[in-house]
Amino acid sequence: MTDRDTSRTLAHPEAAEIRLEGVLHALSDPVRLSIVLDLAASADDLACSHFDLPVTKSTTTHHFRVLRESGVVRQAYRGTTKLNALRRDDLEALFPGLLDSVLTAAAAEAERLAST
Repeated sequence: MTDRDTSRTLAHPEAAEIRLEGVLHALSDPVRLSIVLDLAASADDLACSHFDLPVTKSTTTHHFRVLRESGVVRQAYRGTTKLNALRRDDLEALFPGLLDSVLTAAAAEAERLAST
């Protein structure tokens, strides 16, 4: 592996290192929650550029880092593109039903807010 390859490897927590408070913190931000909702709705990994977020590029980078470091998403480079995948299996094994409950609640809230 070259130095260039090493610099493009992103640190992720092992499943055993993922903590509930970190996951809840990551999901508590509306921008990060919208990223997770999009990932949950997609069968494919999504590039960072896929997301149309109401924040600057540097803030977007911060949000993806929080999601990755908390164990909510896995990021990998494919060429120059950084792809994002929801760590659904790890989260379900550690916190059964949590992710689905949060996603269901977020969808219900969005529907409720849209109807007002």
